[in-house]
Amino acid sequence: MGPTYDILIVDDHPLFRSALRQALSSGLDATVALTEAGSIAELQSMLDVRTDWDLVLLDLNMPGAYGFSGLVLLRSQYPQIPVVVISAQEEAAVYKRARDFGASGFIPKSSTLEGIQQAVRDVLEGGLSWPLQQPGDGGPLSLEEQAISAQLASLTPQQFRVLTMVCDGLLNKQIAYELNVSEATIKAHVTAIFRKLNVRTRTQAALALQHMELAKASHQ
Repeated sequence: MGPTYDILIVDDHPLFRSALRQALSSGLDATVALTEAGSIAELQSMLDVRTDWDLVLLDLNMPGAYGFSGLVLLRSQYPQIPVVVISAQEEAAVYKRARDFGASGFIPKSSTLEGIQQAVRDVLEGGLSWPLQQPGDGGPLSLEEQAISAQLASLTPQQFRVLTMVCDGLLNKQIAYELNVSEATIKAHVTAIFRKLNVRTRTQAALALQHMELAKASHQ
């Protein structure tokens, strides 16, 4: 009897979650308990309840994820949980950014069943799993990227949740309703977020978060 692993699959496409579930239900020589989340908000709700996951498989292209910002949040708030990024964007620059922001591996969505299994096996055993690098993989993180990622990492999970809703265009009263807290609480969160991001307006806050989008990486 092999080890038992608790793995969290975070992807907004049910079909791909199902494909991952199929890939990981066999071939790992271990007992695997799989839990699915279809959004960053669902992921955060699960992490509010428990933080002892053995691995998170994180799709970068999801509502509320804003590219690498979800990865930055995970690595800063839950550094004990390894994260493997999954994406259909397979440029070497995207691999490199994922690694720079603390991922333990990268699984292209074009991977074979065996490729997915091997990547997950490598990380569960304490290693890393990266596709072979290609020429032109982009330079190091810019000073702006380093600054923004550090600012995002300073947010609490609830502040990050509020920030993504601000970026989605919700008003304070709408965010308060969604999160079931008072509008005054949201105003306090927004003030703290602005201070941490060193911005003065909701538009500037949205731009800071959107700077972490994947397009920024692939166009380096």
